[in-house]
Amino acid sequence: MTAPLNSPRRLRSLRYSSDKMEGTGSWDVIEWSKLDPASWSSSFSNLDCLLESERITFECCGVILINTHEAGTLLLTNFRILFLTEGTRKLAPLGTIPLVAIEKFSKMVQKVQSNRHHSNKNPPKRLLQVTGKDMRIIVYGFRPGTKQRRDVVDAILKCNNPERVWDLYVFTCGPSKFGNKNPKERLLNEYFRLLGKSSSKASMNMIEDGSFTLSNDFWRITDLNSNYDLCQTYPFALMVPKSISDEELIQASTFRARCRLPVISWCHSGSGAVIARSSQPLVGLMMNMRSNFDEKLVASFCTQLAGHKGAQRKLYIADARPRKNALANGAMGGGSESSSNYLQSEIVFFGIDNIHAMRESFSRLRDYLDMHGTTSSDGTSSFLRHGGWTWSGGNLSSMSASVSLLGESGWLSHIQTILAGVAWIAARVAMESASVLVHCSDGWDRTTQLVSLACLLLDPYYRTFAGFQALVEKDWLAFGHPFSDRIGITNVCGSGNFELPIQSSSARSYPSSPVPQTSGSSAAQPSSSSHGLNNYSPIFLQWVDCISQLMRMYPCAFEFSPTFLVDLMDCLLSCRFGNFLCNSEKERQECGISEACGCLWAYLTDLRSCSGTSHSHCNPIYDPSRYDGPLLPPAAALAPTLWPQFHLRWACPVEPNAAETEAQCRSMNVKYSEMKKEKEEAERKVDALSSTVESLREELLNERNISRAAKETAKRAIQERAVVSRAVQSLGCKVNFTKSGDCTVEVGDGPQKCSQSITQKQSEDSKTDDSESISSVSEQKGCETFCPLRAREGTCRWPDAGCCAQIGSQLVGLKANFEAFDKLSIYDSYFTAE
Repeated sequence: MTAPLNSPRRLRSLRYSSDKMEGTGSWDVIEWSKLDPASWSSSFSNLDCLLESERITFECCGVILINTHEAGTLLLTNFRILFLTEGTRKLAPLGTIPLVAIEKFSKMVQKVQSNRHHSNKNPPKRLLQVTGKDMRIIVYGFRPGTKQRRDVVDAILKCNNPERVWDLYVFTCGPSKFGNKNPKERLLNEYFRLLGKSSSKASMNMIEDGSFTLSNDFWRITDLNSNYDLCQTYPFALMVPKSISDEELIQASTFRARCRLPVISWCHSGSGAVIARSSQPLVGLMMNMRSNFDEKLVASFCTQLAGHKGAQRKLYIADARPRKNALANGAMGGGSESSSNYLQSEIVFFGIDNIHAMRESFSRLRDYLDMHGTTSSDGTSSFLRHGGWTWSGGNLSSMSASVSLLGESGWLSHIQTILAGVAWIAARVAMESASVLVHCSDGWDRTTQLVSLACLLLDPYYRTFAGFQALVEKDWLAFGHPFSDRIGITNVCGSGNFELPIQSSSARSYPSSPVPQTSGSSAAQPSSSSHGLNNYSPIFLQWVDCISQLMRMYPCAFEFSPTFLVDLMDCLLSCRFGNFLCNSEKERQECGISEACGCLWAYLTDLRSCSGTSHSHCNPIYDPSRYDGPLLPPAAALAPTLWPQFHLRWACPVEPNAAETEAQCRSMNVKYSEMKKEKEEAERKVDALSSTVESLREELLNERNISRAAKETAKRAIQERAVVSRAVQSLGCKVNFTKSGDCTVEVGDGPQKCSQSITQKQSEDSKTDDSESISSVSEQKGCETFCPLRAREGTCRWPDAGCCAQIGSQLVGLKANFEAFDKLSIYDSYFTAE
């Protein structure tokens, strides 16, 4: 299913210079005469703050943001309201709000008190109050005597209620680069992890041919709801006991409201305990209706305890409602179980109120923060309200009154009730190895809160980025929390018709605070009765608030930071991505949401990919090794406080909060990481230098050994030369050796020179040994060379004397003696020191 093409819209511009003023004058804070119409420009199409496919549809210059007393330009796009301050064109965060995040808005008129001399010069202020789902109340002021406010209201209504749902920004933008892989695959992968089959990976082929029905010893995945015939608000795949057949599941579903039969949401791989969920049983008005199939299904959660032969684990049935509400539902066919009908069971009521009570509590909390914050929606500081009596003048009772208003809102009490129930469930599973079945009325609001929070406490995987995504997609999206109804988003399937409540009052005066006034005038707020006609309720926001309380108790146990939760809520309330559209998995599949819209998780992952662990979404003090097991908070630690990053960001934007501490810690963590990298680089350089020094050391040792061997060889050569010299001299010859290797042999009186180079002889064992040897010439040439009677001309001076024979015989003896001497092995021990 693809979104149709969007038709272009005409850009409307409203200028005060062309409007006819009905009167002149000034407001209490802003003097209109000081605003320069020439500085207003309509060239806003190329703003850097515009998102992809976001286009301006309406602009209104010279608007006043009453909360901060700033003048500027109000721009309306197909996604949000933008407020740009005058001159700087900077985006004012408080005055900028997505259209879908607007809960309601009201047109109001504040009459300006004037003296009797200038009664006609002070026209009433024309205001537009916008109440957001993110805890803020914005008030825009428009110039008197113009039709600006009316045109802005018409434009907001047109953008919020388009003729076609495909005109919503989420479809206009499309998937872009944040594509959404099939969420069914991610659900199956989480089931595989719980069953201990992480080696198996889901695929579309597996989903199409139904081969995803894996199992272990106790539990299995069934495809009974693959076409959503069993339950339209359940996922296509369910995890159920292995001992229960599909036929028995069909019979058991008829005994539960909306056919939301008991199924497994989480199982402990070691103890075998499970957390199951369902809707209320249809026991009837007399509370006497029973179902054998339902009782058998619930009893199958009580498997045998590991290590206890034959012992059955206990089953707790946790009813999230107050007991009186459960009994009251019996009049409509609902009710609660009886422990006598369910084996090894105990019924516990948690007393959590319904969606309507939560909505009213949230509204009162928002009013309290607007009244007692740094600035209010009427532009008055809480320190100066009512002449300064609230926080000054020694009137301590007024302080107590403001604190009591926070208590009267009931929001923190609801948070504490939910946390107490979750801690109880986690303790039963972790300490008793018991199984717990959780339900409320329909099983998609309070049940989802309790089950997902209990999983968060018990399983450290859900406290990581990947695990948190798997938890939200499994327990909130797959199991059919009606996001379109609860957040107030137009249902793309056409089953919902959420409209913004708007009230118009031309005669009402603007109250000094959102608190209802006892006299004089009434607040321009819709009545509680009209406000409760729809199903809007901040159930998911309440769940995220509970997580922030757990993060305050265990700051090192979560991989993500409170800033990550704030950005998650902003993306959800703005409807910028398609993950939370519709009320069930079936509706999202029929509308092709995953193909037509972008993915929130891909967007958040892309934000973190640029900075890594130094990103504001990452917890700088996360320590998974310290918190690798369940978190079991004691009852004394379950006292909640306001979530500063979300509740106080608009009411007290300049007050110090935990976000600043996190930013400083994150900055220190970045510096530590940089220093750690520098240290590692220095260590690598030191290791390289050490290896180089070691190599040089080894080379030096080798050189020393070679030098020592050369000295010993030279010493031996000198000793051998001396021996040879003495041996030659003993034959009557005198031998003189030179440094160049030449030798001179003197025989008789006449010296004769014989040049002979000293050669290097290679031994048989490849060792070198320097030696000096004398190579003699042949006998005849030797005789002629050493003969003392030989003349210069080469003739014999005494040829008849017979001396040649005598000298030749001596030379032959010398040669024989030298050859024999050369064959001897000469050792150092043969020689004595001279």
